[in-house]
Amino acid sequence: MKICGPKLSLCGLIISVWGIFQLVLMGIFYYVRSIALAEDLPGAEKEGGYESSDEFYKIAERGYIQNAYNCWIAACLYIFTLVISGHQFYVNSRSSLSM
Repeated sequence: MKICGPKLSLCGLIISVWGIFQLVLMGIFYYVRSIALAEDLPGAEKEGGYESSDEFYKIAERGYIQNAYNCWIAACLYIFTLVISGHQFYVNSRSSLSM
C-alpha cells in the first residue's frame, strides 16, 4: 500500500539513518558518563545546592543512565521509521518500474 511518494520515502530513509546513528552514539556517551553532556542531565542543577557530593553523584548517575535509555528508545523509534520509509521506497520503486 502506497502511503507517500518516492521523494518523501527517500527523505525518511536518510533522516532515519542519521537519527539512529546520532542517538545510538549519544546513548553510548551518556552511558560512559561523558562530562561534555553533564549540562543536559535532569536534576543536576538543584536550587540551594547539594548537601554532600555523594548526593550529587547519585543524582548525576541516575540522570546519565536515564538519558542513555531515552536515547536508545528514540533510536528504536527511528528504526521503526526506517522500516516504514524503506517499505515505501520499495513500493514506489516497484510501481515506477511496472509503468
